[in-house]
Parts: sequence; C-alpha cells; structure tokens
Amino acid sequence: MKTKVGMVPFIGLVGFAALTLAGHAGAQEQVVKIGHSGPLSGPNAFAGKDNENGVRLAIEELNAKKITAGGKTLKFELVSEDDQCDAKTGVSVAQKFVDDGVKYVMGPYCSGVAIPASRIYASGGTMISTVGTNPKVTQGGYKNLYRIIASDNQIGSSMAVYAAKVLKVTKVGVIDDRTAFGQGLAEEFTKEAKKQGLTIVGQEFTTDKAVDFTAILTNMKSKAPEAIFFGGYAPQAAPMARQMKQLAVPGKLLGGDTVCSPATGKLGGDAVNDLVFCAQGGSILEKAQSGPAFKAKFKKRFNVDADAYAASYYDQVMFIGESMQKANSIDPDKVGAELYKTTYKGVAATYAYDEQGNMKQAPITVYTFKNAAPVPLASY
Repeated sequence: MKTKVGMVPFIGLVGFAALTLAGHAGAQEQVVKIGHSGPLSGPNAFAGKDNENGVRLAIEELNAKKITAGGKTLKFELVSEDDQCDAKTGVSVAQKFVDDGVKYVMGPYCSGVAIPASRIYASGGTMISTVGTNPKVTQGGYKNLYRIIASDNQIGSSMAVYAAKVLKVTKVGVIDDRTAFGQGLAEEFTKEAKKQGLTIVGQEFTTDKAVDFTAILTNMKSKAPEAIFFGGYAPQAAPMARQMKQLAVPGKLLGGDTVCSPATGKLGGDAVNDLVFCAQGGSILEKAQSGPAFKAKFKKRFNVDADAYAASYYDQVMFIGESMQKANSIDPDKVGAELYKTTYKGVAATYAYDEQGNMKQAPITVYTFKNAAPVPLASY
C-alpha cells in the first residue's frame, strides 16, 4: 500500500511533464489558413475544384516539409468557399475571409468577382493570388494582389497574332458573353486583330448562361468569317462549336484560356476537334522540366487529370511558403515584399511580379483539340 501511495505523485508528475511538453510543442506550431475562392457549384465548378486541388496539393507538400517562420513550424490549413463566379457572392466570401482573419487567399477564378472583391481583401490586409485575366484586376492600386497567369491583353492579343500569322485568316467575327472576363478578352483580341490588318466582319453578344447560339451564328455565317473569336467560358464554347458544325458556319472557333479546358472537349465531343483553337497562360506542362512529374502526382492524389490552372495555383502557394521562410514571418506585407523581389521557378512558369502584381514574363501556349482533348501546339 505504501508503495502504491508513493507512486501517485510520481505518476502525476510524469503526466504533468507530458502535458507540459505537449503544450510546449503545440506552442511552437503556427497555423496558417490559406483561403480559396472559386466556383464550386454551377457550370464552372470543374475549374473551381481543379484550382482548389492545386492549392490542396501544395499545402500538403508544405506541411510535409515542416517549414518554419518566426521560430515556429507552420501548419497550413485550406479553407475553401464557393463564390459561384458571382460578384455579390464573391464579395461576401471576401468579407467572410477577412472577418475570419484569413490573410492569404487563392482566387477568385472569375475577373468579375476578383475586381470588386479585391477592395475588400485590400482593406482587410489579405493577400490574394488570382487567375482573373481582365486588365482591371490589377489596376486598382492594391498591394499584395498577384495575377499568377497572363492577362487578357496578352492572351487576347496573342490569339489575334496567331490567327493572322499562323492560321492566315483575314476576316474574323467576334462574340463575347458580356462578363468582365469575356468582354475584356474580346476587346483585347479585337484591338490586336485590327493592328494585324484583320477585318472584323461582325460582333455579337450572348451571356454566360446561354446554350443556344443558333441566331447569332446564323447572322455571323452570312458575313462569311474565316474565324470566330469567342470571349467566354467552356460551358458556352462547347455548344457553340457543335452548333457551328450543324449550321456549317465556316472557319475556326478561337478562344482564350478558359476555352482550353478539357471541359470544352467533354461537353463538345468530336465537334471541337481541329475546330477550336485557344490561348492559355502557362507553358506546355509536358515539356516543362517538372511538368510530367506534377501531372503524375496530381492524378495519383485526386484520381483526375489536372485542368487549366491547377499547376499555377500550386506554384503560387509553394512560392508563398518559400517566401514565408525567407521573410521569417507570416505577415502578408513581409511575405509580399519577398514575392516582389524574388523569382520563383515553378511547374507552369517562372514567377516574377512587377509593381502592379502582374507577371513580368507570362508564357502563353496555343492549343487545339484532338480526340476531344486539348493538345498544345506551341508556346510563346
């Protein structure tokens, strides 16, 4: 009995010591929330989920590395919200992130969300990294806002140059979906097309909810374009391609980055083959040094192929993690200072930002479709 009684305080001391050590270890860990704002429902949900997975993969790898800043091991956590590619919803998501103290947000995906939401993020001291391509996204004067791919003026103009120099067309029609993204992209294409000496034979407008383009394509057909440029998203580009075939509209269907998605092939089937040509920010992953390895580990982790911007989102999260190490801080201003002055070689590109948060050199790849899948033709 005496021995047992004597053991009680000993066990208590051991337990207390274990708790103290556990508490000490916990105190050495710093949770860093990484927000993701994108369309997780609706027609562009495929893109939102792809972007989210790119963020998730990077977070898992950063956690495995156990990087430190300020003397603490950083533990990254993903917090994802569905902004539906809707401006009002996206602003609400931004306010929620700011209120919850989320200092790093990947997204939004849609320019029409990124433009109004950026003001909320800036006022809350939150860093955002977006694939919104409308030039206005980075023209608000907000610091710690980064466009992690090429902008509309780069993508739209490169498609116009490709149409003139490679496809050798002289007459083009233009259609846009009236979103900030689609309209901005079409405007940039049109400006460069005119510089290249192309004739714009007609301009039509639709919406990002439409699926029947019979009327505008019939009208366009009467003007005999050799190509039609569409400023909009894959869920509209795919049926547009099918209807061009059905109506025997001449020429190719050209588009920007969102049209390069595998979703265009899945929705459009054989109709998109050798008909659709598009320009996307980023280099050809298959030919990039670490591209095949990234594609393989993404497929293994999520059992689905990486879509348009998974690699870009992955790259930026890894860049942010590296910058936290260099800055020895998780403060967005200190991390942002590192981003502005550092160059990072990622999977999809080499990242270096100007004072507005645009990539100094953003590679662009032109694709077409074979067997209903995007096939890269050349990078510029």
